[in-house]
Amino acid sequence: MLTTDFVPGAPAWIDLGGPDRDAAAAFYGRVLGWELDGRGHFTRDGRTVAGYVPRETGAWTVHFAVTDAGRAAQAVVAAGGAVDGRTMTDPQGAEFGVWQQTGLDAVSVPGALTWLELHSPADGVSFYRTVFSWDVVTIPGAPGAFFRPAGTGAGRLFGAVVEDSAAHWLPYFEVTDVDQAAGAAEVIVEPYELDGVGRIAVLVDPFGARFGVMRSVTS
Repeated sequence: MLTTDFVPGAPAWIDLGGPDRDAAAAFYGRVLGWELDGRGHFTRDGRTVAGYVPRETGAWTVHFAVTDAGRAAQAVVAAGGAVDGRTMTDPQGAEFGVWQQTGLDAVSVPGALTWLELHSPADGVSFYRTVFSWDVVTIPGAPGAFFRPAGTGAGRLFGAVVEDSAAHWLPYFEVTDVDQAAGAAEVIVEPYELDGVGRIAVLVDPFGARFGVMRSVTS
């Protein structure tokens, strides 16, 4: 699971990009209970759960913790990715970033980031293993590969690979009621139960940013 122990390679920050911050705040306020603070960050119960950056189309960008952002950018390029300012792109086209700052105040609680999926048409995870030294593991009975920060235990798994023709990172946010959240948004994947994981749905915001909501079995 995600924690606020932002060791190198762990998800440390997430930005929502879009053309209308106030409209985004209203939408995510209904769906995830967020508020917008004076710094332009999204909060839940006074704790920062996401940032916001102006962008023509809606998109979520996850950032991974590093000790040296410049060196991480060099590693991205050396491994076949690309760097354009704060935005990096893996060889398959999925956007992400690196983070050498204080991370999110809360994860894995209602209204906060709780899981990630790397959607990729090919073996996208090998790039990230090179750049971030992730441990990549398989789980008996579960499809695909899962990943965690290097040298951490089974309890630090934070994401999985999903085969998809369009490369992107899909963030999931913890909620107390998946069906209620889905009822306040356009639904891409209707709510369903995933054995051993919880209840899940995939939604899209008014500007095209896709995200998932999850009621974890352990929450």
